[in-house]
Amino acid sequence: MGRKAVLIRGDGTGPELAEAAMKVYEAVGSGVEIIQVDAGYEWWLKHGGDSMISKEVWDLLEESDAVLKCPTTTPPDVKSLKSVAVSIRQRFDLYANIRPVKTLGGIRGRLGPVDLVCVREATEGLYTGIDLRITPDVAIAIRKISRRQSLRVARKAFEIARERGWNRVVVVTKRNIMKECDGVFVEAVQEVARDYPGIRWDEYFIDNMAQQLVKNHERFNQSVILGSNLFMDIISEEAAALVASIGMVYSANMGDDYAMFEPAHGSAPKYKGLNKVNPTATILSLAWMLGYLGERDKMDAIFKATEEVIAEGKHVTYDLGGSASTSEMAEAIAERARKILEKG
Repeated sequence: MGRKAVLIRGDGTGPELAEAAMKVYEAVGSGVEIIQVDAGYEWWLKHGGDSMISKEVWDLLEESDAVLKCPTTTPPDVKSLKSVAVSIRQRFDLYANIRPVKTLGGIRGRLGPVDLVCVREATEGLYTGIDLRITPDVAIAIRKISRRQSLRVARKAFEIARERGWNRVVVVTKRNIMKECDGVFVEAVQEVARDYPGIRWDEYFIDNMAQQLVKNHERFNQSVILGSNLFMDIISEEAAALVASIGMVYSANMGDDYAMFEPAHGSAPKYKGLNKVNPTATILSLAWMLGYLGERDKMDAIFKATEEVIAEGKHVTYDLGGSASTSEMAEAIAERARKILEKG
């Protein structure tokens, strides 16, 4: 039985990034069936309801093996709406958000070469959604940290380090202040670490981590950076600024039997329809999804093609110093990936 994936076209620049990804998908001759759907804020503005995902799309997600989510918008002023990403993570128990942050095609950020992986617990913490106003002037939020999810995401972080041949996991907390919540998290790390004797772990407090990542980022190369939901949402975004463009940063949200892949950046509505934004993160998210669904050769070819196109610099977008459009860069990657696969 063939593998099936859903592609959420999203908001803002999402639909044009979806088109870019589909150019590459078609070029590599994938056997994965991809079903394109609409979900997100723009869909909700037309249809309303209590979710930015329709029942029909939820049914398709339930029947699929994975989802590629292009950028979606989450309005801060509509209290009833939970983001598309958070909704899917919680529905499918996608507890590990994984963002590799790496210099691609030799294009360095301002601070030198980068090669690290951010691993974020993605279902709880302050994103649990227990956020309420208890008087007109006072609001509270509950930061839920469970042993179960902490153990699972810690194991994923140590596994990634082992797979890559790295020997270090950096754990981000604020345990000097939030002794119980971060105590639960660190206890889980300690338990998991016993199964990985060749991998050491260090603890950094979130404020110091934010500083050191800019000041001494090279000390984190060949490391997995692990933390709870909000801390790593911020740190992984900061880490993305170390490479040439956030348009290069792809990600996966992994559970035990389902996964969502997505670019790490937002929907950039001011660029909507301009065919201007960097498609790299979306294309590499597609590639990772194909690898996850068993097509490792297609994944490797797309990654290699993307590196080569970026290194050449002839068909890259404005943020990489070029003048190519979104679709032109995607076409260049698609053609290169097709040739790589033909050569075998």
